[in-house]
Amino acid sequence: MQDISDIKIVAIDEKRPPKVRKEPYIDLFFKLSRQVPEDWCDEFNRLTGKMEPTIKINKKEGLFIETYVRDMHLIQEHLDKIRQKITDCNERYSTSIREREMAEAAKTAALLGDGGKQGVLNQIIATLKFDD
Repeated sequence: MQDISDIKIVAIDEKRPPKVRKEPYIDLFFKLSRQVPEDWCDEFNRLTGKMEPTIKINKKEGLFIETYVRDMHLIQEHLDKIRQKITDCNERYSTSIREREMAEAAKTAALLGDGGKQGVLNQIIATLKFDD
């Protein structure tokens, strides 16, 4: 599995290129370097929830960041802000994975170690006498 820290924006979605319209905004669909897990999407959407203009990622798809700008000259500035949020999200997500793994390892150690429940059970089983 690839490290989550390598997630980045690599392009504009070729199926949904930016277009000048009558409306006072330009829709932008940025493609990520690979599909991300749903919980990464949840974290990203939390981090960008109060940003203007809005930024979001569909967690079922996990591949495109959807946003808009009102002025085409602000696209690069907006992209830079999104890239920073991706970096922040990658760091938070990696930290949460490490914390979950450490908690699981501690739980397993507590269960399997000599003083853990499994260790105590193993000691009891080892001392059972089956012959009269």
